[in-house]
Amino acid sequence: MANPKIAFIGAGSTVFMKNIIGDILQREPLSGAHIALMDINPIRLEESEIVVSKIVRTLGVPATVSTTLERREALDGADFVVVAFQIGGYEPSTVIDFEVPKAFGLRQTIADTLGVGGIMRGVRTVPHLWAICEDMLEVCPDAIMLQYVNPMAINTWAIAEKYPQIKQVGLCHSVQGTADELARDLDIPIERIRYRAAGINHMAFYLNFEERMEDGSYRDLYPDLLRGYWEGRFPKPSSWNPRCPNKVRYEMLIRLGYFVTESSEHFAEYTPYFIKEGREDLIEKFGIPLDEYPKRCIEQIERWKSQAEKYRNADTIEVKPSHECASEIINSVWTGAPSVIYGNVRNNGAITSLPDACAAEVPCLVDASGIQPTTIGELPPQLTALMRTNINVQELTVRALVEQKREHIYHAAMMDPHTAAELDLDQIWKLVDALLEAHGEILPEWARLEKRQVA
Repeated sequence: MANPKIAFIGAGSTVFMKNIIGDILQREPLSGAHIALMDINPIRLEESEIVVSKIVRTLGVPATVSTTLERREALDGADFVVVAFQIGGYEPSTVIDFEVPKAFGLRQTIADTLGVGGIMRGVRTVPHLWAICEDMLEVCPDAIMLQYVNPMAINTWAIAEKYPQIKQVGLCHSVQGTADELARDLDIPIERIRYRAAGINHMAFYLNFEERMEDGSYRDLYPDLLRGYWEGRFPKPSSWNPRCPNKVRYEMLIRLGYFVTESSEHFAEYTPYFIKEGREDLIEKFGIPLDEYPKRCIEQIERWKSQAEKYRNADTIEVKPSHECASEIINSVWTGAPSVIYGNVRNNGAITSLPDACAAEVPCLVDASGIQPTTIGELPPQLTALMRTNINVQELTVRALVEQKREHIYHAAMMDPHTAAELDLDQIWKLVDALLEAHGEILPEWARLEKRQVA
């Protein structure tokens, strides 16, 4: 069998790239793959090449590696395209997305998926994803795009809307990551857990969450989760971030009857319930980490300085399996060995209670035929209703991009649950003005707002 070519666009995300490529090269059928790394930053690209080359040496596999600053060169003849980048970076764009809203009294935690921060990230990101699609149609039309960029739902929806012929799936580790967290709270090995989840990215819910018993039967674990929260035993302290105690999701479990798959720090800003001006009691009660994403960015930048030096000087690099699904997908498509993953795809009736055009996160069967979403049917009405509040924002952001109508950016911000709970219409309009002005040329031309136009 021939070896696949895997293009990695945004390879300067070195730690994430290391996890994905490490997973891929540990699979024997993929061990001879050609890895084409592309980034616009030559220094980060060189660092990533060093990392991949040492992974190849560590694993003793026949994989080959190339690097380029030219996207089309990396894509040429690719079988799979992994995409991971952040338009505008931490500075200036993430800083703008947090500091400008804060001046209006609107506080956020992550701001990369929904809210005014997610809207702005979508507006500046989707045109670059579309440009990749254009190149793919010309130089690798049969390739599958594995898209790891936020805002995931907006991106997936926008690609499907404008480039339906592109084979794509949006990938996030929240479903499998949260399952691990809950297994840890319950003190049950993850190997004994069975679950089924569905919804939209960052707002999918476990429709069932069960333990396999010795006799082969399954036991519903929701009563245990509820009891643990009521008794104060859950959530246990976070094993990876002490700033994020995970109380929001357990509170929503009590209210909705189902556990959401994305973190409490994310979920707090997708709803109007938890972050309110003048209600510091809520922030304290639920341990909501305001300004969490900028803190992580700063920590990651500092951490990378020492990691980059360590990787540069090391002869070999330790490779551990990650939570990501990319290697599983590539292996199943390449070899035909079936697998099931959670992916973000155009809904197309998979969840009957959500719009067909939206991006749904559902279990997908993967084999030599590609990625095939499974049918979920109708969700519980309270979950559907909550998802629709987020889908409204996603749809208006996609409409703004497809139709190049700047007014829909304002409409999207109006419909955002957290923004609307904190700001009046005049404040929302002025906030969007300020964000558009601050981002300037990072945005597509139709979305830019010159300073003289701001009221």
